[in-house]
Amino acid sequence: MSADMMRAVVQDGFGGTEVLRVRQVPRPEPLPTEVLVRVHAAGVNPVDWKTRAGSGMAGVLGQPPFVLGWDVSGVVDAVGFGVTTLKVGDEVYGMPWFPRAAGGYAEYVTAPARQFARKPATVGHEEAAAVPLAALTAWQALVDTAELRAGQRVLIHAAAGGVGHFAVQFAKHLGAHVLATASGGRHAWLEELGADEVIDYTAVRFEDVARDVDVVIDLVGDIHDRTSMRSLEVLRPDGLLVAIPAGVSPELADAARARGVRVTPFLVEPDGAALTRIAELIDATEVVVEVEGVFPLEQAALAHTRGENGRTRGKLVLRATA
Repeated sequence: MSADMMRAVVQDGFGGTEVLRVRQVPRPEPLPTEVLVRVHAAGVNPVDWKTRAGSGMAGVLGQPPFVLGWDVSGVVDAVGFGVTTLKVGDEVYGMPWFPRAAGGYAEYVTAPARQFARKPATVGHEEAAAVPLAALTAWQALVDTAELRAGQRVLIHAAAGGVGHFAVQFAKHLGAHVLATASGGRHAWLEELGADEVIDYTAVRFEDVARDVDVVIDLVGDIHDRTSMRSLEVLRPDGLLVAIPAGVSPELADAARARGVRVTPFLVEPDGAALTRIAELIDATEVVVEVEGVFPLEQAALAHTRGENGRTRGKLVLRATA
């Protein structure tokens, strides 16, 4: 392979996992204020397979061909003019460009230096690649959007997933009383992560057991807002529902107003400063990263199948280095 080429998982059209194929593509070069990162590992997220199929961020990316992936961990290979925060050889992780195309399923990516942070020193690249999109979603929803405070009660739906397992840990770190919904097999693990009450949504209706909640983080995003609508019942007056990823329909907004509670949509943003804080929590062992499976780039389709068909515990990751 020539020095100006790299491997990447390219899709030429929308569809099933068969559209994902490894190809040789031109290696990017950093512009001023950007860094070139040699990717060691890339995280796989629900937005990836939704976009692959034509929903998710397909409207932002436009028509294929394009390269999916926003979570990366790797090493700075070159820096553009004006970069002062990072240097060649630094180990970094980040969620560059989201929701625009970042091309994380590849051997190299370029992005503004301040969209990256030095990766946690106590974990490898595969674990670090599992962090950015999921952890930033949880952090920004709880800290920046909900302004969660010690002593408040927070209910986290789909708590065993990529975003959910970080949300449980961040909420506990912030001093909240954490309620979490998950199937029965995940309860002991979620309690280890800090959940105070775990509700088996397959056995009971969560609204029958959860009460006086200040903040709900809905990570289910099911059709017709069923989980979000039901969650309004558990909120205290003026409580807040953060609707991820489905957003807020007019019907949900009307129902919230009628009950005297608040709802808000949410979309994560690149945030190198928050990633620095998250890395500190990981290195202090206050937050653990759960990786269920690691796949080579050539098995990106298999990783998507695992994510779409299974109930993963934590995250799935692609290994970009040969």
